[in-house]
Amino acid sequence: MILETKDVVKRYNGLLALDNVSLRIPEGCIFGLIGPNGAGKTTLINAIISMTKIDSGEIMVFGQSLDTADREFKAKLGVVPQEIALYDDLSVYQNLDFFGRLYGLRGIKLKENIKEALEFVDLWERRNDSPKRFSGGMKRRLNIACALVHRPELVIMDEPTVGIDPQSRNHILASIRRLNENGTTIVYTSHYMDEVEQLCADIAILDHGRVIARGTKEQLADMVAVEEKLVMRLSGTSYTLLDCVKGVQGVKAAKLESNRLTVVSRIRINNINKIIDCVLDAGAIIEGINMERLTLGDVFLTLTGRSLRD
Repeated sequence: MILETKDVVKRYNGLLALDNVSLRIPEGCIFGLIGPNGAGKTTLINAIISMTKIDSGEIMVFGQSLDTADREFKAKLGVVPQEIALYDDLSVYQNLDFFGRLYGLRGIKLKENIKEALEFVDLWERRNDSPKRFSGGMKRRLNIACALVHRPELVIMDEPTVGIDPQSRNHILASIRRLNENGTTIVYTSHYMDEVEQLCADIAILDHGRVIARGTKEQLADMVAVEEKLVMRLSGTSYTLLDCVKGVQGVKAAKLESNRLTVVSRIRINNINKIIDCVLDAGAIIEGINMERLTLGDVFLTLTGRSLRD
């Protein structure tokens, strides 16, 4: 295992942020770590990169305990933080030169790595520019290049596509796939469920500091295989109908986004008429009804009772 956490516990002012978190992440995969806000993802990531000291348990990276990790361990690890960590007063090239030197790179090796990292994110032609002129998407790409300049074997990516346009997002996702194909192991967190479905072969769901589910997206779907999904297109919607729908027998989860009502319910309950009554009683008009396949987002909603951004 390239990364392993064993019964990791962390408290803040008596509040349990991580509750006996145990994970084993094999080499060569893209591992998805998802959970609602406040689930403990950031705390776990900070613990893995030695930014947060845990209260008990153990974290092993490259077969070595963090408690005894040396400088060589840090040279194998790259971190793409959610907050963009760049120096606007330095050029693109100088930013990578700075981060490369932090990892002990010098001379020809440093120059080769800088060129390789910037070519990887398609920014080599912009190497003399200042990041302050860049769009959000270009800054995100440069953020990734800074994490890759020392050619790490394991990369932690915390929301690398947050707040950017679709074109930049697709470019970054393609780069992540290529990085993994070249042998790099990636731990990936995102609030975009479709990204996790596209990229990650293995996924863990963290909620209230605990790992509540782990597996492939197919295995996670099997955990709620006794559920079905009803989708209604509505007009004149009111969020008051959710309380009524959630109170219907057999309903496991429900959410209302714009004019789309999604209800996850136990199969063979035959509660659709009562759900329709809730909608009509709230003054909404039903424009369409469909039964759809459960997505990873539906699985997440069912297991946690919350959507990913709650």
